[in-house]
Amino acid sequence: MRSTRRRTWALLAAAAVVAGLLAPMAVSAANRAGSGAAAPLAPEPEPLGSECRTSVEGSRVIAYCHNPYPTTDLVQLHTECARWWDVDADGGAVAVQPGRTVKLEDRCWKEVGSAWISHSVTS
Repeated sequence: MRSTRRRTWALLAAAAVVAGLLAPMAVSAANRAGSGAAAPLAPEPEPLGSECRTSVEGSRVIAYCHNPYPTTDLVQLHTECARWWDVDADGGAVAVQPGRTVKLEDRCWKEVGSAWISHSVTS
């Protein structure tokens, strides 16, 4: 009785593995057979947004953002302090005009946990 159960479970497990391996191939073949015309490719997006470099020195965060693109980019510095009692900060959004560089600064009372820049591109 016990060997029959083991054999049944082994066969079920093997069938599940084979089905899992064959399913993606079957879906791919069905997609190729069902599509008569190739789907058009999406247009390549234009690059945009400022390039930012962030540095942390002790309790201070300094970020320089340069915008090499023809659209204005709104950048915002976010600082998360390491200590639970230290206040995290989200700086105000600063517009970076095309071809310009801005400096963003913030600080914690003690150590900085992390800092990052968020972008919002405008026309």
